[in-house]
Amino acid sequence: MQQRLDRYRTPPSWHPGAPVPQQVFWFCLGSPLLSARWLPGSAWRVLLLRVFGARIGSGCRIKPGLRVKFPWRLLVGEACWLAEDAWLDNLAPITLGDRVCISQGAYLCTGNHDFRSPGFELRLGPITIGSDAWIAASAVLAPGTNVGPGAVVALGAVVSGTVEPGSIVRGNPVVVVGHRPNH
Repeated sequence: MQQRLDRYRTPPSWHPGAPVPQQVFWFCLGSPLLSARWLPGSAWRVLLLRVFGARIGSGCRIKPGLRVKFPWRLLVGEACWLAEDAWLDNLAPITLGDRVCISQGAYLCTGNHDFRSPGFELRLGPITIGSDAWIAASAVLAPGTNVGPGAVVALGAVVSGTVEPGSIVRGNPVVVVGHRPNH
């Protein structure tokens, strides 16, 4: 079956989730400021995301280079770390528990396309990461992924589906290689 990208249409039921002026201000001002590498500091980045609708707990660290598609679809718990070059591509909601670490270059993708369909329809799935989980550098989480509390997704791993609480996973596709104590 051949893809017909000229037939793709955004589903009528999908909406970015914010009024057009908020979207414009985010894409023209907020997003470039958030990802700016020449501006040091974390507290103002947390405030910026909150102004645009993100719900972020106290004690969070946000590094330069972070990219967030729609802050109004982001829920972050207490004392989380979001590192350089992480990309939260949240067409659907992303929810992080407390003390979650998203490392450098991690990609959290909540939207994809149906490659089996000639119309290349949009497919969405929220991502949820439980408290005390660690998403290591360059890991990729697919739409609909659920990472349990205390789990570790290792360097460069590709996850689609569920990672059980306390599990340590690596590879593409991921395999369980261990368990964290006390989780």
